[in-house]
Amino acid sequence: MLKKSPEHYVEQLRSLQDAMQTRLLADVKTQEEAATEALSGVADVRGGDTIYQIDAHADEVLHHFCTEWAREAPLVLISEGIEGAGWQVFPEGTDEADAAFLLIVDPIDGTRNIMYNKRSAWALAGIAPNKGRGTTLADIEVAVMTELPTTRALLADQLWAIKGQGANRETKNLVTGERKATPMRPSRSHSLAHGFASLAKFFPPAKGATATLEEKLMLAVAPEDGENPVVFDDQYMTTGGQLYELLVGHDRFIADLRPVFFEALGLPPKLVCHPYDICTELIAREAGVFVTDERGSALSAPLDIRAAVSWCGYANQTLKDQIEPTLQVLLEELREHRA
Repeated sequence: MLKKSPEHYVEQLRSLQDAMQTRLLADVKTQEEAATEALSGVADVRGGDTIYQIDAHADEVLHHFCTEWAREAPLVLISEGIEGAGWQVFPEGTDEADAAFLLIVDPIDGTRNIMYNKRSAWALAGIAPNKGRGTTLADIEVAVMTELPTTRALLADQLWAIKGQGANRETKNLVTGERKATPMRPSRSHSLAHGFASLAKFFPPAKGATATLEEKLMLAVAPEDGENPVVFDDQYMTTGGQLYELLVGHDRFIADLRPVFFEALGLPPKLVCHPYDICTELIAREAGVFVTDERGSALSAPLDIRAAVSWCGYANQTLKDQIEPTLQVLLEELREHRA
């Protein structure tokens, strides 16, 4: 159980992500004005992912914030770029067991989008009570996600949720600073027809197999009628952004099953979704979106930056009932083919 009110943690995370948004926008504007690609330079390859220069700048904000927050109570930060399982205790030298809570963060989810000023990235964070190394995604009680927009944007969203208390969304005017409460409207459609739905296939490994399974799935649950397609694909290369598209009604179904395909095809481990990428799925669930693992169960991956996560998101119960049975059959066929 968290030792302070959930609202306290929400305000702290919102403050952290506001600072991240300010820093990132300044970085991207500076790069644009200088007509360089400085932010896309590789700073390091460690702790779960490639660390680009833009990530290194965000880490500076994060670590400074954690140092200050730890004056209030010891905490464990779980984030990419930290060696091992990605756990770092603040203040330095404190025993993990004495931490008041666990803070899992992705400072920039969607680095590859925003470092080219192409599409919004997202700052993600979740708070869980300290249950030691056995703490999982299911233990997260507070989550906040903040849009990291391109320099051409006027508005940016911030969303948060407290377990059992619903989800909230606020839109900020980046020029005036004005904030306005905005409703979340996951799609109520009873069909995928004429809507967006996709399986993640961001990178070359397993892309062909993923597309083949996706085609079978879509033709089974949303048969085409005539020459025009009825289901649209959108590869938003950020898990936080994918959840957002479900939350606001842009997408009706999204699944990221990269670990399943890599295992079934006998491919070596590649970049996949990790717990820090999907640490804000609480917001989706609190808003009425259904989020499951690849077998239809609740997400329960350990808060470890190297754990692989497969997930499926359905905008509503009707769509889940339509899609999930066929998806499970196709995935089982994929596994059997490998065996």
